[in-house]
Amino acid sequence: LSMAAISSGALAADAPSTKQGKTTTAIFAGGCFWCIEADFEKLPGVIGAESGYTAGRVANPSYEMVSSGGTGHTEAVRVTYDPGKVSYSQLVEHFWRTIDPTAKDQQFCDHGTQYRSGIYWSNDSEKKIAEASREALLKSGKVKQVHTEIIAATTFYPAEEYHQDYYKKNPLRYAYYRKGCRRDARLEEIWGAK
Repeated sequence: LSMAAISSGALAADAPSTKQGKTTTAIFAGGCFWCIEADFEKLPGVIGAESGYTAGRVANPSYEMVSSGGTGHTEAVRVTYDPGKVSYSQLVEHFWRTIDPTAKDQQFCDHGTQYRSGIYWSNDSEKKIAEASREALLKSGKVKQVHTEIIAATTFYPAEEYHQDYYKKNPLRYAYYRKGCRRDARLEEIWGAK
């Protein structure tokens, strides 16, 4: 369980468990949390992803507060995963391919600091992995710049229930939103076809 999960009030007993062993969490932001949640939940070894808000200045923010841009938070996901099946390094590599790291304070059709991308580490090992991954990405030549913040995790506030698993609850609206924002088209421009 990450420090962010502990500081948000989650107890170890609340964390999902698997037959293989313990789970842990990681926090990422990449624009619309519905899309990041859906992208992570497709990754083998991920138990689930929870939409929420992090890296802001206000306690217990609401969607309306965050979406106005005045709280300093970004829409984010807290990924619960089995480290015996997927590593933190693999999560970070997967994350890059779900965002446009060249965009500052926006992702696709969503604009403002509340849609900035970020990797929120909870220990030195995660920090080193995230920073090394960013450097490798820059050296690869795939992108010329990276505006994704890599900072220590702070409190993660779960979003309202209607945002959780939005892509499952509202598949048509979700698909329309994702296509309308040209998310997958832009991802293919950066990373190539899947």
